[in-house]
Amino acid sequence: MKSLIRNPREFWAGVIYAAIGIAAIVIGRDYAMGSAMKMGPAYFPTILGTLLATIGAICIVRSLLVSGPAIDALALRGLAMVIVAIVLFAMLARGAGVIVAIVVLVMVSARASVKFSWSQSIALAVGLVVFSGLVFVKGLGVPLPLLGSWFGG
Repeated sequence: MKSLIRNPREFWAGVIYAAIGIAAIVIGRDYAMGSAMKMGPAYFPTILGTLLATIGAICIVRSLLVSGPAIDALALRGLAMVIVAIVLFAMLARGAGVIVAIVVLVMVSARASVKFSWSQSIALAVGLVVFSGLVFVKGLGVPLPLLGSWFGG
């Protein structure tokens, strides 16, 4: 019997998007919504969750209409490296500072790719350090040091 799903990659991506979107909506239900002019704590997760669930539904419908490739084997090494990079960022952000934490995050997670390039990864790390430092630390006042106490910051 032929499967209804013609594009398994798109189908499962849609399922993941929809599940995360619906979870955001459900979690945000207990908070005050507010309005577009005065947003409550539920506003952003609800809007974002709705958009994500909609994209997921579109992907699922598309997977039934358009043929696509099968799902490849799970890249466990890459997945593990991205998870390690996120954990390292969380552990380094306060003590070492945002600069070091972002550089480590980018370099470790970039190594997860089979198309890893030192020059591209370094350029990305520098760009993200500058952007994050200006927008989050200086502009929005996120209470994270650029250089942490480990480096005399």
